[in-house]
Amino acid sequence: MILSRLLRVFLAAIVLAMFTLAPLRAGADGILVFAAASLKNALDEIAPAFEAQTGQEITVSYAASSVLARQIQLGAPADVFISANVEWMDVLQGKGLIEANKRVDLLGNGLVLIGGTSAPDMHEVTPETDLAGALAGGHLAMALVDAVPAGIYGKAALRSLDLWDSVQGQVAQTDNVRAALALVAAGAAPLGIVYRSDAVVEDRVRVLAEFSSDLHPAIIYPAGVTTSARPEALAFLEHLQSPEAQEIFERQGFSLPEQ
Repeated sequence: MILSRLLRVFLAAIVLAMFTLAPLRAGADGILVFAAASLKNALDEIAPAFEAQTGQEITVSYAASSVLARQIQLGAPADVFISANVEWMDVLQGKGLIEANKRVDLLGNGLVLIGGTSAPDMHEVTPETDLAGALAGGHLAMALVDAVPAGIYGKAALRSLDLWDSVQGQVAQTDNVRAALALVAAGAAPLGIVYRSDAVVEDRVRVLAEFSSDLHPAIIYPAGVTTSARPEALAFLEHLQSPEAQEIFERQGFSLPEQ
């Protein structure tokens, strides 16, 4: 189903408001980080602590992993890239744009079905779940299902449950997962599929059900420095793996690789 003009205008306004978040280029002595949109709250807490400890300025540009990867391919001067899936990091590494020996699997995440604060629990989504009925004619908010990691994972989970065909006509696709979250938070969509970490940071939504991890590919956030990165970038990558940074990630709903 094609989104109504009103929904398109609403979504465009959300995206414009949310993702004019940082200049594309850091200052002369700064470190420019390209990070998946789902990392915003965690990195907004982690980066200032690193700046205070080192005196190094951190500038973070948030967007869908696919968008950021393409920008790096086109010559954007990122020092660090943190993707919400392995594939986009593999693309850049395959093109010689990521230092292979400085790449790490930084985090994991889970996939959840969200609704407004008064929406009823579903406990779990199964092949018997009437997801189309639960939408009641509304939209299911998801990130772009063929390009953005959260959307790719969500589509895979629905396909595994044999639910995709029944709801695909009601899917409202957004440029990134935080825009999908915003649609549900604003009441423009009754349900959405986002990361567990996204639901943690938005008081206007609640988790209705969690998708089993065996329904979709493993959600892994690889992080790496680019081949054009300034030397200081490696120190920030190491800081992301420190106990203090990982405590923040866990508090924000992420999991650590070994968990």
